[in-house]
Amino acid sequence: MEFFCYHRDRPGSLPLREELLEEHWSYMDRYATEMIARGPTLADDGDTPTGSVHLVDLPDSAAARAFAFDEPNYQAGVYRDVLLLRWRNTLGRTMWEFPGGRTEGPTDRNRYLVLGLSTGQVAADPADPGVPPAPDELIAYGPLLSDSGTAWLGTAALVRAPDPDTARAVLTPGPYADIEVHNWRPGGRPS
Repeated sequence: MEFFCYHRDRPGSLPLREELLEEHWSYMDRYATEMIARGPTLADDGDTPTGSVHLVDLPDSAAARAFAFDEPNYQAGVYRDVLLLRWRNTLGRTMWEFPGGRTEGPTDRNRYLVLGLSTGQVAADPADPGVPPAPDELIAYGPLLSDSGTAWLGTAALVRAPDPDTARAVLTPGPYADIEVHNWRPGGRPS
């Protein structure tokens, strides 16, 4: 089962986050083979972390909850909240398999987490609303689902785009109560 996990940072927690960096990476190293994508969301300055995204393939919901809530930053109080939902990997690849590759430098800043949450009229059919145009710019994409996988709750995408408005356009506003766009950088231990 694939899961979307988004830990949002608590205001003022950057020093604690920095102090726990090695513990965080060591914890995530244990999930290296299950990881589909990962990385921090960032403030408008493109450097200050605001959260942490993980798309991960785990055996069940209990394993996903353990992954999310045993994480060292969560345990220490870095995060203010956690969004944990089932997710379907529509593209069938990891971020490391993205044709655009992982880059360092200015073009690495043109990556975004786009998160659309449903209007509350939960669809009984968790069918993917369809891969949007320009799939070459999609790093990861898929529907957010209920624990049972039977109800569609929204969509999460990692996108390479020239700006936030272009990133937002990968989701059609109609079925979403809100569409959030966050600066995102591919994560992991530096090489």
